Amino acid sequence: MAGLFGTLNQSVQSLQAQSIGIEVAGRNLANVNNPDYARQRVVFGDRGTVITPQGAQSLGIEAKSVQQIRDALIDQQVSRETAAMASLESESDVYSKTQAALGESIDRTQTSTSPAAGMSGVVSDFFNSFQAFAASPTDAGQRQNLIQQAGILTDRFNSTDARLAQVQDDASTNIIADVAEVNTLLTTVASLNSQIGGLEINAVGTAVDLRDQRQAAIQKLAGLIGAETAPSATQPGQVDVFVRDTSGNALTLVSLASVTNPVSYIGTGLTAGTSGTPIALNSGSTNGLFTARDGAVQELRDNLNTFAGQIGSAVNAAYNPTSTVGADFFSFTVGSAASTISLASGLTPVTLKASNGAAGDNTLAAAVAALASHSFATTSGDSIDGTFSQYFSGVVSDFGRTVAGTENRLEDQTNITKLVDEQRQSLSGVSMDEEMADLLKYQRAFEASSKVISIINGLLDTVVNRLGS
Repeated sequence: MAGLFGTLNQSVQSLQAQSIGIEVAGRNLANVNNPDYARQRVVFGDRGTVITPQGAQSLGIEAKSVQQIRDALIDQQVSRETAAMASLESESDVYSKTQAALGESIDRTQTSTSPAAGMSGVVSDFFNSFQAFAASPTDAGQRQNLIQQAGILTDRFNSTDARLAQVQDDASTNIIADVAEVNTLLTTVASLNSQIGGLEINAVGTAVDLRDQRQAAIQKLAGLIGAETAPSATQPGQVDVFVRDTSGNALTLVSLASVTNPVSYIGTGLTAGTSGTPIALNSGSTNGLFTARDGAVQELRDNLNTFAGQIGSAVNAAYNPTSTVGADFFSFTVGSAASTISLASGLTPVTLKASNGAAGDNTLAAAVAALASHSFATTSGDSIDGTFSQYFSGVVSDFGRTVAGTENRLEDQTNITKLVDEQRQSLSGVSMDEEMADLLKYQRAFEASSKVISIINGLLDTVVNRLGS
């Protein structure tokens, strides 16, 4: 009898263990398309033995724990590569908007494919109108056309600079939104740390679903500011989240269940904590936004100011060679010429002058028209080198190289990130075939245990109810 009851007890324990296996396999299958989910595995073990008059008898099998199939090193690598890709993606996105704002179609060969519709075309039209005016200085139509072309030129400078400034403002807005999301995620990780710590007091690694959620939040943080993680030095199973300061030192953002240093945006960068320690960004979408906003886009605006300033000063010097007050062609502020350049006050088709001499003279108009082919030199005190066309072509080409370089690096980084993610999926991802095989295995084991219980039930019925009859 004792043997039958012992076997019955073992079969009951087996039923419970196999049912957990079926449950875990079903959960894995349900999350086959969840990228944040790491597959789970049941760890079976012997419940031990007991000494009976008949000898040592096993107490049966049990499901000791449910483990998550994760590799912390691969997770960290995925986070790093994701952060690098996010930086290049946001940088590339800003450059796409910048291209539209610049009005020049730039391809990966670093050339402008629509100069006639861009700034270079407007500048060319302006000097061509001066050439036509020089040919017919008394023609009212040419005068009107020149003033109109000059207005188009100043409007193009003003609007292009305004659009580029808007691109920078949009990047700043996105940074602010990213920082808000970062602080929300920091709170989420701290909360998950607290929950995991409470559930894993006696069994580290068992809060598998919460660990999935925490890893997903950590990866999002990496994609935003390149945050890193390290195991807690005081609490097994917990992680600290940190970034680097400008000296390369770790700056902890989350420690156990507390957000120790929330992140703030200060216009020129990010800081952490009430002390305002600057964060050294090397990856993440915020890094890409800062890189584009304060790098290539600002350089474009600076070059545009230089370009507008050189056109304004050169035209004024040719149109007003005696530097007579109030007789300039353009009005602008040095250092912000692109946003401030305009026609001088009082300049109209009637007041427009072709020369300081007779009505048919074209000295001044011809001098301005000649500027189109004039080669400037910074060594001579000019702001640019080469002709206007050469200078702006160089500006566009430089930006084109930046765009092309970013796109090439993004393409390479995307491939690397994909490979690393595939490595993690091969380890932690759910395999339909494997889970179906496990489900069938657990189901058959469950049925076998049920069959044993049914047989023992028949034997006990025979022993108890029929042997004495």
